[in-house]
Amino acid sequence: MCGIVGGITKNNITPLLVDGLKRLEYRGYDSAGLVVLTSKNILQRVRAAGKVVNLENSISPEVNGMIGIAHTRWATHGKPTIKNAHPHICNNNVGVVHNGIIENFLALKTQQQAQGYHFTSDTDTEVIAHGIHQALKNCDTLLQAVQQAVTLFQGAYGIGAISPKNPGHIIATRSGSPLVIGLSDKGNFIASDQMALLDITKKFIFLEEGDIADITLDSVTIFDKNGKQVEREIKISKLKSGQVSKGEYTHYMQKEIFEQPQAIRDTLESRISKNKVLTSAFGHNAKTIFQNTEHIQIIACGTSYNAGLVAKYWLEDIAKIPTHIEVASEYRYRNPIILDNTLFITISQSGETADTLEALKAVKKRNKNIHSLTICNSAESSLTRESELTFLTHAGPEIGVASTKAFTTQLVSLALLSVAIGRCHNQVSEQQEAVIVDGFNQLPNLIAKALEQEDQIIKLAKTFKDKFNALFLGRGAMHAIAMEGALKLKEISYIHAEAYPAGELKHGPIALIDKDTPVIAIAPNDELLDKLKSNLQEVKSRGSQMIVFEDETSNVMPMDGMDIIPITHNLGRITAPIIFTIPLQLLSYHIALIKGTDVDQPRNLAKSVTVE
Repeated sequence: MCGIVGGITKNNITPLLVDGLKRLEYRGYDSAGLVVLTSKNILQRVRAAGKVVNLENSISPEVNGMIGIAHTRWATHGKPTIKNAHPHICNNNVGVVHNGIIENFLALKTQQQAQGYHFTSDTDTEVIAHGIHQALKNCDTLLQAVQQAVTLFQGAYGIGAISPKNPGHIIATRSGSPLVIGLSDKGNFIASDQMALLDITKKFIFLEEGDIADITLDSVTIFDKNGKQVEREIKISKLKSGQVSKGEYTHYMQKEIFEQPQAIRDTLESRISKNKVLTSAFGHNAKTIFQNTEHIQIIACGTSYNAGLVAKYWLEDIAKIPTHIEVASEYRYRNPIILDNTLFITISQSGETADTLEALKAVKKRNKNIHSLTICNSAESSLTRESELTFLTHAGPEIGVASTKAFTTQLVSLALLSVAIGRCHNQVSEQQEAVIVDGFNQLPNLIAKALEQEDQIIKLAKTFKDKFNALFLGRGAMHAIAMEGALKLKEISYIHAEAYPAGELKHGPIALIDKDTPVIAIAPNDELLDKLKSNLQEVKSRGSQMIVFEDETSNVMPMDGMDIIPITHNLGRITAPIIFTIPLQLLSYHIALIKGTDVDQPRNLAKSVTVE
């Protein structure tokens, strides 16, 4: 969600702060701001609503200093206005940026108003600035003030703070919201995401829960949640600055759609060998855990939830393990029955999804006889640290808010998992495994072939110019793929779209079908094909425009007002959901272009949802 960048250097920090914010734009935001501590030891702040470029154009020459913090805000408390934009300043003596939500801010605000503090925003963050300022009255250093103030805050936070009272220091702390420290010969930096600093350094320290760091030009001192000084490992990032550029593509989303063949090759690399899935790829004790697994619970949000829905079909079909899936934001607030020998699987592109992370923490407290596995795209994320087993997708940086390659690599990862568990339970023979692995090896080329249908899809997209609703249909695992297609269309084109199991049409949704509501159907050549064809006849008789993405061997009968796009052929139960995802991504992308929306940064959305 929100983005934090800060640093202390030997030269003017302002250009580096602006550049860092630009690199975090993909996370989603609605305002931006920065504050620097000038050579005269004065806090100089600039804020702007809208894009980072608006902030950049508002910066005057006097906003110049060697130490500063900056922020892109995604509105939670208070409208997306300049007064609510970060940084927040208290009495010209404390500057603060904050990711997360302070849940007890109303009580703190009432208390601080009684102490004489004046509030200039509607945000929860302002209580942080006032709280640190109040503590600073009785402390010798900004570090001590932050250590004292954070004991008041309930909720999630990643905080960067500076003060004229303690120049030359940035204090950074995290609890439930990620924060990293970048180390460089140019100085030292903080950020909510290492991508903000890739042009400056590859050396990072990932703060752990409750850590508070005192950062100067040439030192970093870290204290844990108990106030004890600790050493945290310095890690070298493998990301490259060029990986987060659009290159020859118009949008990040377009680039990431076309990167999927390589992303899947990278995800499969070192995970399959000699016609076998390597169970050890899930962790050194994965085999024992899988052998003892009797139940599986999947928790995820958004696109990752759709991937989990597909995995439920695979795990029950291939591994013969009872599998349940639930949206994390609902699961964490009820009292589920957690059976012993359950494998608790979390799925998250960033590994920082707040609801998913908190659900895992809650489950671990309630039942000690479960094992946990996370599937995510970030090696240094909170979920990887919290989980017993980790399987990393190798999608590479995904900048577009609407997930594409992260989704398909999640599917590949979950398919590998299904085979590995199935083999551990003697449900998958060597011959079956060899056939499935052969399908994995064919995936990159099959996706490349599906991408060749782009020209036809562009023509279909033009028919959506004046559409405001759409229905997606699928059966079996393809219902989950239809859900993902509908989600993509909603996210980036703002067309209202819903997905239904095709067999449910007669139970209500068919009432929505008319000439102004296009229907998109997925028709693989599987055991449900004939029933799907009957459903398509029902739709067509109601006068709807139809688009059918089919296996070349499905032989859907053409009808007036129906466009049939063959995608590929002879797909199996694992490869089919992955391949049929591709045309739905392309369709949503090109409809969004026609609608003129902000494809990479759609309104109201954030890439990493790190708050509830």
